[in-house]
Amino acid sequence: MTDSKSHDNLTRLLREKAAAVVDPAGRKVDVIKDNQATALAEHLECSLAAVYTRAMNLGIWPYRYIRNRDTLSLDDQLRLAGSRVAVIGAGGLGGHLILVLARLGVGHITVVDPDVFDETNLNRQALSTMANAGKSKANEAVRAAAEINPAVETRSLVYPLNRATAPGILKNMDVAVDALDSIRDRLVLQKAAHKHGIPMVHGAIAGFAGQVMTILPGDLGLKHLYGNKTPANKSARKNAESILGVPAPTPCLIAGLQAMEVVKLLLNRGRTFRNRLMCVDLESGFFNEVSFETAGSSNP
Repeated sequence: MTDSKSHDNLTRLLREKAAAVVDPAGRKVDVIKDNQATALAEHLECSLAAVYTRAMNLGIWPYRYIRNRDTLSLDDQLRLAGSRVAVIGAGGLGGHLILVLARLGVGHITVVDPDVFDETNLNRQALSTMANAGKSKANEAVRAAAEINPAVETRSLVYPLNRATAPGILKNMDVAVDALDSIRDRLVLQKAAHKHGIPMVHGAIAGFAGQVMTILPGDLGLKHLYGNKTPANKSARKNAESILGVPAPTPCLIAGLQAMEVVKLLLNRGRTFRNRLMCVDLESGFFNEVSFETAGSSNP
């Protein structure tokens, strides 16, 4: 839908189809429901995203977002709808992240993961089911996101992030999210995000513990944690996650914190974990913030 006539038709039909409802706080709100929006998209041969975007520009709420008021305004929802986020990894952290970002209405999500699901993923990975064992994690993430919010455009890249693939993965992205399990790959991602001038949200988990940090271009970021030397072998056999395992509550919490960092970055609001590492130990009920010198920023 690119011509002015189609645009005008959509505007007219949205105004006709919009219904006034009473929100949970007792306020009247004009909304468009999913079934009506989908029918309009099919009738006008345009995307559901285009229907929702036009509705929000007219002050009409997609009914699915009504409980975001007033935490996220229509302007906020429009900014999210126009945003592009790359989630690197679709396992424990990535699966939860992708589902949350889709529910929030982040308009474009790229999912990168070369792996497939197996039975050992069932204990913690939100996208893992008995039915999809052996199937691509990235492709299953796209399917799940579409079932939750078909107005979100998702694409799967079934290959690993490395120095060769990172430029294509991060091109035109607004934020990169680290849902990896390798220090080496995380450092590659940080360097690539720096080159593309975009922020990166780091997350890591092991046992009942996890950590989150937001890294802007030029920040030392992960080098505060891992130093300047990139590990030669990216094998995960001896990392903390492999040794301690990961029970289900840990990725839920850490992915939630990462998703909120993404929201703050995209909407330019709130205080991020930039130059701060949020450390969590769920078993002891321990939350601790480690701050780093902001003067330590440099080319990573």
